[in-house]
Amino acid sequence: MINRIDRRQLLAGSAASGFVLLAGCQSMPGISLTEVIRRLLSLSSQNAFALLLQPGGFYDHSVARIPLPDRLGGARSSGILSAVLQSQSFRDRLQRQLNRAAEKGAERAAPLVADAIRTVSIEAANEIVRGGPQAATQFLRGKMGLALLDSMLPGVSDGLRLFDDQVIGKAVQSVTGFDIAALSQDITLKADDAIWAAIGMEEADIRANPGKTNDPLLMGVFGLVK
Repeated sequence: MINRIDRRQLLAGSAASGFVLLAGCQSMPGISLTEVIRRLLSLSSQNAFALLLQPGGFYDHSVARIPLPDRLGGARSSGILSAVLQSQSFRDRLQRQLNRAAEKGAERAAPLVADAIRTVSIEAANEIVRGGPQAATQFLRGKMGLALLDSMLPGVSDGLRLFDDQVIGKAVQSVTGFDIAALSQDITLKADDAIWAAIGMEEADIRANPGKTNDPLLMGVFGLVK
């Protein structure tokens, strides 16, 4: 259901709701809050995936970088690491490979997010527009559930076999009981968190600086919803 507020409703309720029409929006006969959310999510996700899908997109950005699993020499690893995992240069090489695998998973996630934004049913649009800095991202993530995990896992698995595959084999062989399937699942979970974190950061930035979008609708709404 599309939630609409026209100019008269906005003006009449501005004192209570905090909405006031900007001059740039006065030519619009009505504002669809559902469309506002779709535009916000579309731009946020496009910006996020543009960042993540470039070479080094995960590894080079702190919000998305995939850490090593603890059993492969991560920050919270315990016990004595195998000789191969004690090498910092090897761990760096391994971490880069895991992050490249995450990029392959994200390639599969991007079109699913775009499709969901176009088709998802948006309830309580007013609350999302006036919500926290990542309210729309949190809403969409809740709606999509495990969809990204299911789609990304094959891509991550393929990514682990590409590029520098020898480093993956050495790492997995150095840990008793640790197999490639477990590694794929771990990276997929972390990539999912990284994708939503990146989208959320882009949404928060748009809400805080709507003028940079050059989108009259986003500027007209988020320029006033403070």
